[in-house]
Amino acid sequence: MAPFSEFLIFAGIGALAQLVDGALGMAYGVTSAGMLLGMGMPPALASASVHYAETFTCGASGISHWWAGNVQRRLFWVLAIPGVIGAVIGATLLAHLPPSWIRYFLTPYLVLMGLFLLFRTTRRKDLRHDVPPGTGLLGFIAGLLDAAGGGGWSALTVTTMVARGQEPRYVIGSVHLAKCIVSLAASITFLLSIGESKLHVVLGLIVGGVIAAPFGAWLVRRLPPRLTTLLAGLTVLALGLYNFYRIVR
Repeated sequence: MAPFSEFLIFAGIGALAQLVDGALGMAYGVTSAGMLLGMGMPPALASASVHYAETFTCGASGISHWWAGNVQRRLFWVLAIPGVIGAVIGATLLAHLPPSWIRYFLTPYLVLMGLFLLFRTTRRKDLRHDVPPGTGLLGFIAGLLDAAGGGGWSALTVTTMVARGQEPRYVIGSVHLAKCIVSLAASITFLLSIGESKLHVVLGLIVGGVIAAPFGAWLVRRLPPRLTTLLAGLTVLALGLYNFYRIVR
């Protein structure tokens, strides 16, 4: 397949993944990395390509959320700083070790958290606006697994914080802006460890994601919190079941 044809394909993938990611707060990295792996790209190169692209797409998405008033400043910093540390460690590990063990941890977590979120939509609970203890540790673990597995930052952070009762709108906006910093740290580490990726693939993901980013920020501001939680639960459950299928097949 010609590079320009691949560019168009990945621009479409980037746009669709970013639209879902911007509205629900997750799935860009998992979707993009899964497609790259499905095309036979080595795991380290796939994760590097996604993070190179996410530095730009999450920047566009994060700024869009900031303009839309979806970012909580303290939550952003509590996630971003430990997330950067975890991303550097995760990218370094992936450059030297096979990442298959990540799937065995992430799959049951996603399935259980998806079911928990679906159950939670049937209960009424006051939304909390503080930053609960352990959020920094969550950012570190999510950054580590995201860089090592090619995705998972948003699935872990958004799922956990929404399940704890934090308002989805601020969680999604703050997670996206923090993800830009985390992806930049992972990208620099990958660049120093394994070098450049395929330029037309990265550019396709960037162009598609940047175009779709403002629409995701607009959508999340207009969705009711309980509907966002329901959609997030369905998305996480689907990702977990898909990972389980890949393990057992």
